[in-house]
Amino acid sequence: MNIILDLLLLLIIIIYSYLESLVKVFIPQRRKSVAGEIVLITGAGHGIGRHTAYEFAKRKSRLVLWDINKHGVEETAAECRKLGAITHVFVVDCSNREEIYDSVNQVKKEVGDVTIVVNNAGAIYPADLLSTKDEEITKTFEVNILGHFWITKALLPAMMQRNHGHIVTVASLCGHGVIPYIIPYCSSKFAAVGFHRALTSEFEALGKTGIKTSCLCPVFVNTGFTKNPSTRLFPVLETNEVARSLIDGILTNKKMIFVPSYLNIFLTLERFLPERALAAINHVLDIQFEAVVGHKTKMK
Repeated sequence: MNIILDLLLLLIIIIYSYLESLVKVFIPQRRKSVAGEIVLITGAGHGIGRHTAYEFAKRKSRLVLWDINKHGVEETAAECRKLGAITHVFVVDCSNREEIYDSVNQVKKEVGDVTIVVNNAGAIYPADLLSTKDEEITKTFEVNILGHFWITKALLPAMMQRNHGHIVTVASLCGHGVIPYIIPYCSSKFAAVGFHRALTSEFEALGKTGIKTSCLCPVFVNTGFTKNPSTRLFPVLETNEVARSLIDGILTNKKMIFVPSYLNIFLTLERFLPERALAAINHVLDIQFEAVVGHKTKMK
């Protein structure tokens, strides 16, 4: 009898959730304030990380900017200070666990407990698998997913104690669908999406509803790390527009942030299509970028 009641309750929740989503399409969601929040952004010296820092600076957050590139992160910090934000800079290699732990301890002493973290630092080496060096595969996973573990573990105790915080995972469309010639990158981003979903589930199980999670999944972004990217159907995004979508998702506590937003529909349809149809879609998309194939750089 209990299983029947549970199933009926499940049906009611599903219907209610769809109706709620429909209503949210027409009614703007309330946005939370991040003024005064201590925000740690990794990979802040360039691209999405830099423009995300600008967005938080405009909203009077207190910024902690990490990057391995000292010159780049200091440039970002200078602009954030012009926008009126108190900004702290740390040169950190997000592939190095001990350096991460040491830097987090330094942040706690000099700044305070971080309440929002944007795990944005990333690595990509476009090449076929046989042309990809072992150390490049290792570095991809160390930065794109293992670094998320070490940073989150180091920051989480204070968030758990207060039941307050927001953990942002920067993943990719490649965390939901695959592209040839970036196998380590796709694999690490699948792991990042899984990390976000499992962490979200764990917070719910622990009753820590005050700690929010978001996962950013854009298509190709013009960061310069992938050279000459193009597709027939999807735009190549600029970092500032991705950062604006990300901050909007954070302020509304959105779990999964697709950029552009219609990617969600595309990925849903993909689950129901046969393999031959998916291959045809990939042909139509005609995704291209420079990659090392057979030890030679080609457009793929």
